[in-house]
Amino acid sequence: MNLSRKKELASKVLGVGKKRILFVEENLSEIKEAITRMDIQDLHKSGAIKIREVAGRKKIVRRKNRRRTGKIKCRVNNRKAEYVIITRKLRAFTRGMVRTGKIGKEQNREIRKQIRSRKFRSKRQLKEHLENKL
Repeated sequence: MNLSRKKELASKVLGVGKKRILFVEENLSEIKEAITRMDIQDLHKSGAIKIREVAGRKKIVRRKNRRRTGKIKCRVNNRKAEYVIITRKLRAFTRGMVRTGKIGKEQNREIRKQIRSRKFRSKRQLKEHLENKL
């Protein structure tokens, strides 16, 4: 007895794949007589047509052999954050020095280049450098 057409109809009506449709052996004669979509829905409600669970891996269960990124990302982000903080601090300090007139614009340009190339690790180091130059 070929019920492939009935399986296709049931899969369309119930909104699942053909492989998930199960016909109960005892009710095959009723299923064979079902013609309309309403017949299929009634048979599903009565339990003559069942839907199999989804096969395969569930989304909740994670795969074990995924590649790990490691710690390198964290290290790079910290390094960049430190760089941003120190450069902003040093540039603000040199801006203040220019406003007060302690250093000129050309000297400020040179100091900014040195800050960018990370010559100074702290504000104190920059102050010492300026004291030695002046």
